[in-house]
Amino acid sequence: MDKQELQQKVKAIQSKREVLVRLLAQPELGTLRIDVTQALEEMDDLLAEFAQVFPGTGA
Repeated sequence: MDKQELQQKVKAIQSKREVLVRLLAQPELGTLRIDVTQALEEMDDLLAEFAQVFPGTGA
């Protein structure tokens, strides 16, 4: 996998973040809220690490 392909995949992941944020706002989420919160935390960590490895990519 080259750098460009990796950047495209990370951008696709980044675009899905808003779906999790909207899901987290649902009042009837119940115990699934824990999993959604964890997914958001892990996604944010991944995006932060990507930005460190490839600075200036906008991720």
